[in-house]
Amino acid sequence: MQKLSLVVFDMAGTTIADSGQVPDAFSTVLGRHGITVDDAALRAVRGASKRDAIRHFVAQKHSTGVDEQTDRIYTEFCDYLAQLFNSGGVKAIAGAAETFAWLRERKIKVALNTGFDRPTADLILDAVVWRNGVADTIVTGDEVALGRPAPFLIFRSMENTGVTSVHEVMCVGDTVLDLEAGRNAGVRYAVGVLSGAHGKAQLEKAPHTHLISSVADLPTLIQKQQDRKSTRLNSSHTDISR
Repeated sequence: MQKLSLVVFDMAGTTIADSGQVPDAFSTVLGRHGITVDDAALRAVRGASKRDAIRHFVAQKHSTGVDEQTDRIYTEFCDYLAQLFNSGGVKAIAGAAETFAWLRERKIKVALNTGFDRPTADLILDAVVWRNGVADTIVTGDEVALGRPAPFLIFRSMENTGVTSVHEVMCVGDTVLDLEAGRNAGVRYAVGVLSGAHGKAQLEKAPHTHLISSVADLPTLIQKQQDRKSTRLNSSHTDISR
């Protein structure tokens, strides 16, 4: 791998175990407002800004008052999701914290991104004790103009960490939108993980450089790529010396 200065990780499904709270909150709260969504429709918006996802479903049901209805449902969604998270069941993906530490030991910065708003993200971070000292920056969906597949979560992460070249950035996520955001940002590496919302068949069709089973496998991937590069360089030097 070329020089790597920043790795941008999605949260739910990538570094935080997806226990079904998010689709539960969508289905329950939208249902209260007469909007029925099936599993396929919910999977299609995974990785997106939660507000944008709700607006999408509201616009399918209503032709007027979409913004006002979206605001009401979004507030209820966040409140209901907070109740689910507070009742327990939030945990980190096995090996995630160790991967963060491995990267930071090598002076590679770590960013967490999410389509949740800041209060909801903080609930999750508190539950897994990640609020302080785990990542170099945490960027939430309400802090950028547009959520995924727009590249702004990645760009804000770069801004917050002082990384100026997208050629030194990797994004890691479990959804098609995560990988599309990486493409739109122009990052050098877009890595899909098979631990969350979208399976291998979906992620293979999305723009990516690598697919791995879990975020826990990322250090091995990076090390293997660097070892291969080192081997090629050594081989080149040997040929020249001959």
